[in-house]
Amino acid sequence: MSFQFLVNKALANQPLTRDEAHQVLQTPDDQMQELLQAAYAVRRTTFGNKVKLCVLMNARSGLCPEDCHYCSQSSVSKANIDLYGLLAKKELLDGARRAFEAKARRYCMVGSGRGPSDEDIDHIVETVTEIKQRYPLEICICLGLMTEAQARRLKEVGVGWVNHNLNTSRRFYPEICTTHTYDDRVQTVKNVKEAGLKTCSGGIVGMGETDDDIVEMAYAVRELRIDSIPVNFLHPIPGTPLESARYLTPQKCLKVLCLFRFLNPTSEIRAAGGREVNLGPYQAQALYAANSIFVEGYLTTPGQDAAAAHRMIEELGFEVEPVSA
Repeated sequence: MSFQFLVNKALANQPLTRDEAHQVLQTPDDQMQELLQAAYAVRRTTFGNKVKLCVLMNARSGLCPEDCHYCSQSSVSKANIDLYGLLAKKELLDGARRAFEAKARRYCMVGSGRGPSDEDIDHIVETVTEIKQRYPLEICICLGLMTEAQARRLKEVGVGWVNHNLNTSRRFYPEICTTHTYDDRVQTVKNVKEAGLKTCSGGIVGMGETDDDIVEMAYAVRELRIDSIPVNFLHPIPGTPLESARYLTPQKCLKVLCLFRFLNPTSEIRAAGGREVNLGPYQAQALYAANSIFVEGYLTTPGQDAAAAHRMIEELGFEVEPVSA
């Protein structure tokens, strides 16, 4: 299998076979640059050299009844994190201002918990209405399991995306969470699509899954036609069940991003949580496959600040995607 073969298939929007997908993940490390250039040829066709910056706001921290093993905010976590309820509108507006100042295109408000109450939706609706009046930002909301009716209310006030990650394959899902199912997550994604919103859904690698699981997750987001795909790399947090998980290398992370790009040629792909920890000095190379990154940290862990991200992007010959006028 040649690298040009991968490019041709992706640009024709033809899915790789399972065997071809595994070959991507098993690419010898000394052929990494050729693989990245192939992914870049696909990425460039849809997104050129632009990089979309996104900023996360931890709108509600901890206090979650779910037992997601990777998460510092889950019911089984003993991580030392801040605990607080849904932030007031003023604090969420301040976050939007900081996102705008960082030249982020998208502002993502994330609230821990199984799913939003109607009161939560009321609060987010009121807040987003004011944000849209002040800043030309794309808005993404992540509040857990969500009904179609709740998603429709968000769309009415200008929310563009709802995030709800599949996280891993159907097979492996019970190994990382038992308080809800893989199908619960798929249903939320379908509810979001039915409401007319764009979907944001990806997963986490490095939790002990197999290459088969990674391949199946990449196919799942393709089959669901996900618009925006965050690829997270496990950042093992002390106090969580996965605190000792150390399965990733920078090269494996880059191969995973390339696989997602070949299988999802026109979707946004975001090098998301754990990028800095797992890729280290190689993180700029993620931009050959991914067209988006988070800046200014994650929910309970720090990350690359916006100024450093701007330098990294420009030094590689890419450009920050401008905020809409």
